[in-house]
Formats: sequence, C-alpha cells, structure tokens
Amino acid sequence: MKTTKIPATRKANRRAAIPVQQAGELKPEYRFDYSQAKPNRFADRARDQVVVLLDPDVAQVFTDPAAVNAALRAILSAIPPRQGR
Repeated sequence: MKTTKIPATRKANRRAAIPVQQAGELKPEYRFDYSQAKPNRFADRARDQVVVLLDPDVAQVFTDPAAVNAALRAILSAIPPRQGR
C-alpha cells in the first residue's frame, strides 16, 4: 500500500503518513471536523417537497411531476372527503 506525506502546514496531531486509497475503496473510519460545517443553503427548497419512489412500470407512464400530480388530483376528487378533519 502506498503512503503519502502530510505537508508541514497541516495540523501536527495528524499521523505522518496516511495510506493512499484505491479508487472506490472506503476507509475504515472517516473523521469530520463538524466545527467547519456550514448550513445547507438548499434546505429551504426541499422543505415543501415530498419524494415518492415509483415502480419502473409506473414511472414509464408518468414521465414528469405534473403528470403524477394531475393523476393524483383526479383520484382525490373522486374520493369522498373524510369526516372529522
């Protein structure tokens, strides 16, 4: 396994040599510095959306979100409203 040297500018508490990973190979452990984390700027966009996985045969019929929404709204209009809500 190859190793690579860490430049002297990095933190001194890290190991002197880190094994180089092969393409697609996962390390046994990853250490993340969560103090450097930033809020997800895309989170507000996803709050009003719901993701539903369609089976492949259904996905062939409904090729875009508008088609799925139109079909579901047609079904909802045929169902009597619930009592007590």
